[in-house]
Amino acid sequence: MAYLIDRIQASLQKEGHAARSRESRDWLRTKVANLRPTKASLMNDMARLRERSMIGRMYFFFYDPKTKEKMKYYDRFPLVLPIERYTDGFLGLNLHYIHPKQRLILMDKLSSYANNDKFDKTTKLKLTYQTLKAASRIFEKNACIKRYLFTQIQSRFLEIDADEWDIAVLLPMEDFTSEKKPVSKFVVFQDSKDTF
Repeated sequence: MAYLIDRIQASLQKEGHAARSRESRDWLRTKVANLRPTKASLMNDMARLRERSMIGRMYFFFYDPKTKEKMKYYDRFPLVLPIERYTDGFLGLNLHYIHPKQRLILMDKLSSYANNDKFDKTTKLKLTYQTLKAASRIFEKNACIKRYLFTQIQSRFLEIDADEWDIAVLLPMEDFTSEKKPVSKFVVFQDSKDTF
């Protein structure tokens, strides 16, 4: 992941785009569309792998839901911002459940909850479920709020620093499936859009 992100950031600077600007995001969307990273290549970045997740940070990980036979579909490789911790797991925003364009919009709105304005490895979001409910205008209902059990997590957590969040939300890493067959991400995006 580090190599991939370093390449993208170097190209972004070479093109003369300011980070977190509309121009840089448009450029980034085009650039990411031409990349074909794999889950395995992302999870090989040993320097970013963590044994635990922290509230307000962003992570990729492998997941196998306990009640998958009852679910319409689920994401086997979620991209999550944990917002509340429990003894047996955590509640988080799985950004894969919404369209990449909406992910960027949501991340812009959530950036006002950052603990600093550096958007680097020290940055995290100060969010709780209650905060999201109280500020419902900045949060698109509950399409991506999901509960994760520690016993069902099948890998370590790949931590994404805040200066890489825009890149991570655009990576085509969604892995939706049901008990019967793979599910198109566009079906999931439409279902999520219908709940807004």
